[in-house]
Amino acid sequence: MTDLAAVGAADIEAHLARLRGGDADHPPLAVSSAARAASAVRGLHRFALREGMAGADPGRDVRPPAPPRRLPRALPVDAVVRLLETAGPVTATGEAAPRALRDRALLEFLYGTGARISEAVGAAVDDLDLDAGTVLLHGKGGKTRLVPVGGYAAEALRAWLVRGRPALLAAGRGTAAVFVNARGGRLTRQGAWTVLRAAAERAGLPVDGPEAVSPHTLRHSYATHLLDGGADVRVVQELLGHASVTTTQVYTLVTVERLREVYATAHPRAHG
Repeated sequence: MTDLAAVGAADIEAHLARLRGGDADHPPLAVSSAARAASAVRGLHRFALREGMAGADPGRDVRPPAPPRRLPRALPVDAVVRLLETAGPVTATGEAAPRALRDRALLEFLYGTGARISEAVGAAVDDLDLDAGTVLLHGKGGKTRLVPVGGYAAEALRAWLVRGRPALLAAGRGTAAVFVNARGGRLTRQGAWTVLRAAAERAGLPVDGPEAVSPHTLRHSYATHLLDGGADVRVVQELLGHASVTTTQVYTLVTVERLREVYATAHPRAHG
């Protein structure tokens, strides 16, 4: 039996490393399982110290293995353009139907503002100031932020508000929502997902599996493309409505990968 008083931090770290690496009789533990094992070991040594079975707690400074950082998936700019341009069908006369105008405006809005899907479907007409090129987004925890609306998004929104929204709104009892459904009520999150999925299918983009396009894909693309274009990470933090810049910094890893790709293909001394 191991004497707990004789165990040091190096022993605990070696034990966790063995769990992660596995051996001939035991498969390696996943990061989540190893983290739970680390928590149990640290708890044991806290108990031993509290009960006088050891003079120190060697597990205090041992950190559980961190899960691999999942980088947000961002679409290339040309894929975003293809998605936006296939946002909705046209009528037999070649005119955009009201729902097509809405779908284009919705996707331009998501990519052009970096809004969460809940912020997009929650937006009211009075939140828009297209003359100033801004929209007031209502984010998590009741927080609001004013963000720019780009020219393409503003043009699509104007077309929707003037030529599309009144036609759909007539079927309902009236709503202040920017985006409405075929019954004249506020477009739901699920309805917005359906719009995006249909556009992604028409654009030849994945709609199933880990690479599937989602509303958050457009938000990720918005942030990544801003940083690729030279935007300061703290500005992007404000635009996304992140409470901490640490949350936003995950996007900088994406741009570093992009820089590596460019370097590897463009620099004459990139490969030895």
